[in-house]
Amino acid sequence: MTPTAISNEKAPVPETTLPTGQVVPAFLVDRFHFSRRTDGRPWVRINYHEAIAAAAAAGGYLIFETQALAIAHQIAQQPENWTGGAVGEGKIFQGLHEGTVTEVQLPDYESDDPEERRWHVLANGERIYDFAGHLYSWVFDDVQGRVDGLVGRAFADDSPSIATAPHGSMEEGMGWYPPAGWNWSGGALLRGGCWYGDAGAGVFSLGRDWPGNRNGSVGFRCTYPSL
Repeated sequence: MTPTAISNEKAPVPETTLPTGQVVPAFLVDRFHFSRRTDGRPWVRINYHEAIAAAAAAGGYLIFETQALAIAHQIAQQPENWTGGAVGEGKIFQGLHEGTVTEVQLPDYESDDPEERRWHVLANGERIYDFAGHLYSWVFDDVQGRVDGLVGRAFADDSPSIATAPHGSMEEGMGWYPPAGWNWSGGALLRGGCWYGDAGAGVFSLGRDWPGNRNGSVGFRCTYPSL
């Protein structure tokens, strides 16, 4: 299905219980990466602090780590999101990740490779786009983060950030994520992957960049309180 909305349409995300037992309340999320253009091209080359300010100006918040995990967990539970058509069969679709494009794309772009499908289905049947591949997204860390959302301590063994994925790093389309004990203090979390991320891209992909950096393959996604 080609998207018909091109600018900041929102999708409802139901309440989610993560495998670690943490309950994430229902919320709304940008269906695509946030855009400030009428054609819907994602806003890139924006640093972490600027993304927080832009989200606030739009009446929302930069997506929280627990919210990103809730979406990824829901995606992993839906058979439509697996290349084999059943949960655990094949791999979770990884979006644009094979280097078939060389820059950020418009919302209606579709790859000729069916394994680069850009959308995933949530538990309520809603679609979300580019949650794996295409662009990394800045994330406000509300798990091991400081008050400003930057990473504040090492990843614990039971941190939802690394304990939510149903398979290991770089397996079954999960994307790459770090092991317990890694300490990215002072950095800002990135999720999703990018158009050249290969096996490192995925809905559970977790990386880091310095908060002041601006990159052409990093955008952001806003969330909003559920109605």
